[in-house]
Amino acid sequence: MNLDSLKPQWNSVLDSLLDSNRIAWLAFFDARLVSLEAEVLTINFSDSQKFGGEHDFAIARSPEHFAQLIDSIKDVTGLCLEVVES
Repeated sequence: MNLDSLKPQWNSVLDSLLDSNRIAWLAFFDARLVSLEAEVLTINFSDSQKFGGEHDFAIARSPEHFAQLIDSIKDVTGLCLEVVES
């Protein structure tokens, strides 16, 4: 799978994450997909910087939340990906 084929499924991944853990969903709902290479999905949160005031949820993105995101990606797409933040 490439990034272009993952993007249309991203909302379904987020819906799955919301169903399993609302806090994890809050930590990732504004993630932007940057690249998908060698089973490593790179995300960033550059759009969160456009808001006035503090909207950086980096502190809330725990290893457990990344694991839940990875589980949601697998549930929706069948892919076992590593997720990294740029």
